[in-house]
Amino acid sequence: MDLQHLADACPIDLGTGGSVVITQEVVDTHAATTGDAQWIHNDPDRARRESPFGGPIVQGFLLMSLLTRLSSGLTFPDVGSVTMMVNYGFDRVRFLTPVPVGAEVTLRGTLAEVRAKFDGSIVLGVDVQLVTDDLTAVAARWLFLVAPDVPVG
Repeated sequence: MDLQHLADACPIDLGTGGSVVITQEVVDTHAATTGDAQWIHNDPDRARRESPFGGPIVQGFLLMSLLTRLSSGLTFPDVGSVTMMVNYGFDRVRFLTPVPVGAEVTLRGTLAEVRAKFDGSIVLGVDVQLVTDDLTAVAARWLFLVAPDVPVG
């Protein structure tokens, strides 16, 4: 499929990626690595007593870090022969629903935009959702930069 036809076909369902259960150990390791060790994440007893969430919740940036791991299960359409496809950043990120520690999150993806850049590379805009118990916890527009073997021009 050529680039314009692919762009015209958007949005394209990329399916469901992987899923993972987020344990307290994972939350604590993330806190030790990043310094995000607020009691709402890392003190389960206090979180059960005092937080409005009824227990500890997963850090937002921990959820974001899972996108790479879980995205391997998404099915991207053919964009031709590529040299590489790399993370290009995010246009937006929203944390919509707190995720309790111990919950399972699943990734869903939709190819929302395809555009050529002046240098022959391609930008893919993918709307991703991390979902837990049928509630969207994280919604983001994730951008990928694709370097085709033969630049698009």
